[in-house]
Amino acid sequence: MNNFSLIGLPGGFELLLFVPVLLCLVLTIWALIDILRSNFRGNDKIIWVLVVLFLQFFGAILYFLIGRRQKLHRYSEY
Repeated sequence: MNNFSLIGLPGGFELLLFVPVLLCLVLTIWALIDILRSNFRGNDKIIWVLVVLFLQFFGAILYFLIGRRQKLHRYSEY
């Protein structure tokens, strides 16, 4: 018997489920924050928000692989 189950802490199987779910959630939130803080051309921002919200983990991966290159970069003038 798993000793952690006796005191209410997650055991082995629960941790196997919790870690990937937490990773997916963090990656999705990170992508949404990055999208909302960035500038895009036209409707690209709303499209990326919808892709990440509907596809969650896979949408975030797509955004980090493809969408980050579509951001408009602000160049500061000194």
